[in-house]
Amino acid sequence: MRSIWKGAITFGLVNVPVKVYSATEDHDVKLHQVHDKDGGRIRYQRKCEICGKVIPFEHIDKAYDDGDRTVVITDDDLQALPSERSREIDVVEFVPSEQIDPIMFDKPYFLEPDSKSSKAYVLLRRTLEQTDRTAIVKFALRQKTRLAALRVRDDVLVIQTLLWDDEVREASFPALDEKVTISDRELKMSAALVKEFEADFEPEKFTDEYQEQLRELIEAKLEKGDALDTEATFGAPEEPEEGGEVLDLMEALRRSVERSRGGKDEEEAPKKKPASKGKKAG
Repeated sequence: MRSIWKGAITFGLVNVPVKVYSATEDHDVKLHQVHDKDGGRIRYQRKCEICGKVIPFEHIDKAYDDGDRTVVITDDDLQALPSERSREIDVVEFVPSEQIDPIMFDKPYFLEPDSKSSKAYVLLRRTLEQTDRTAIVKFALRQKTRLAALRVRDDVLVIQTLLWDDEVREASFPALDEKVTISDRELKMSAALVKEFEADFEPEKFTDEYQEQLRELIEAKLEKGDALDTEATFGAPEEPEEGGEVLDLMEALRRSVERSRGGKDEEEAPKKKPASKGKKAG
């Protein structure tokens, strides 16, 4: 991995130099656009509206237009901002971990100690573990001030950027204002269904089926050409059922529980041994 930023976590007079690494990576198949008639590659050009020339990135600045006037903002202007010059990950407060709503979580980054001694790094890590607290930090990265949660994952400090409060929309749905009566029987049946699906979360069990199928499609096309029969490769699509039976909630829950139990019974049932042939009586 290559670090994308260097700085230091600061709280009080404690300074913890760190390198920052992106904690995630994208494995999606990269596709580009082509002309459907001749397969020619579609490319977008950065063309100036005044001179009509294609402009390279090094000659492109940013601008703000308020409707009447335009203000050009250069890279030098942006780099001169105090927040952008700062190399500190400033601890604002330590909060109970459960108080952070997961909806606010954004992108995670790994932090590596960036000094000859990792003592300050380990001290901060152990403090967070023992106090069961998450540090709320602020820092500047890529021309944006970031709010983030500093926490521990597998002995490594991680900062996970957070959305700002006004970036999370308020959910208001008229259907939820209606009064709904849920019976004890429905709750018990629903809880029974949850019980049937209980498990420990193991992320490695799950894969991106769409990307797997996309890779399979690409390989098949490379082998067979564009005349590929996708139905022969992936099977015919399932036809939607027409005039299906309408079930009430309790019946749907009951059948779901029975189906789940039946599937488990088939998986767990030991295979029957063939009956041994007895000796014939003499």
